[in-house]
Amino acid sequence: MSDNQNSIFNKIENYYEDYGFRAKGLAKEGKKFIGYVCSFVPLEIITAAGCLPFRVRGNIHEPITKGDALLETIVCPYYRSVFDLSVKGKYDFLSGLVIPHGCDSMVRSYSAWSYSLPYPYFHFVNIPSVCVESSFEFFGAELNTFRKSLEKFVGKAITDEDLARAIRIHNENRDKVRALYEFRKADPPFISGTELTMVLTVGSSLPIGEYNALLDQVLAEIGKRKKSHLNQGPRIFMDGACIDNIELIKLVEELGANVVADTICNGARDYFPRVDEGGNPIDALAHRYLDKINCPKTYRENKAGTFEGDIASRFGDIGAYAQEFKVNGAILYVYKYCDPFGFEVPARKAYYQSINVPLLHLEDVYSAGTMGQLRTRVQAFLEMIG
Repeated sequence: MSDNQNSIFNKIENYYEDYGFRAKGLAKEGKKFIGYVCSFVPLEIITAAGCLPFRVRGNIHEPITKGDALLETIVCPYYRSVFDLSVKGKYDFLSGLVIPHGCDSMVRSYSAWSYSLPYPYFHFVNIPSVCVESSFEFFGAELNTFRKSLEKFVGKAITDEDLARAIRIHNENRDKVRALYEFRKADPPFISGTELTMVLTVGSSLPIGEYNALLDQVLAEIGKRKKSHLNQGPRIFMDGACIDNIELIKLVEELGANVVADTICNGARDYFPRVDEGGNPIDALAHRYLDKINCPKTYRENKAGTFEGDIASRFGDIGAYAQEFKVNGAILYVYKYCDPFGFEVPARKAYYQSINVPLLHLEDVYSAGTMGQLRTRVQAFLEMIG
């Protein structure tokens, strides 16, 4: 954060440090917050039900203790941390939790969540792993099942008009985040990766209307900056799963680089795809969440018939963003035991090589204790590309 940070960034930093503070207050007033753990949960259906989506997150500064008594230690450390905080009561203000078929850790641990936590509402969203016509038919039926379960929970019908309104407000949110990313194109960028990560992390804990208002304030504040408060340096692209804390990005920027683009779960991968408006809302949601979110858990047919064509098709968004944001290098950050991303590492490395973007691959556990080791590797990488 810069020395002349104003009230909006002070507010964001306070919300970041006390994650869920605003939600706890609103829950005491009777608002129903529904927690979710992955970008595949269709937030629009939660909003259309009159509930408030809340992304549960872990804490890299807190050791996993209670959670390991209930969940296998070979589960992704990020997911274990989220579960650990939940069983310790950090998210007791939630009215429910939704877990999708995002990876095997989520699927196989759903029963542990539902047995261990006190929420009155739980739901598992089964998401196909392939993108073919029958997948969308199946997923549409799953979304309608989710819709009906929420209707039963809140005691009212969720109409197509409710869904259309929710789709509009969430699309507005995505448009505002995309506008915030535009400030990263300058050299040096007008907003640091640390600031942006903090904004997006905090936003996922707020009601969508408040999140949109917060983004308006941030956009106005960044727009007032006559020049960047950052220095020029290597322009870095972050790739991987969910990075819901600022430590790694802050480390990269402390070493003289600028994180200017990403394809992470709580970044561009989640925020850039919009829902098509005007048609059947369930069909539109099915296509957005299954087809438009480019996650390694989803298999797409190799229409090219060659390895080179396949990686260009699967990872083409990376190349497009790398060119759009003029990156000099990339960091692929993968959590230990994260099978969807772990299996893809060789193919992703080959793709980065094909587009001539230097890549640093980091496998890490979800802990602040490893930042010293990562610093050495990141520093050597930046010196190599600088």
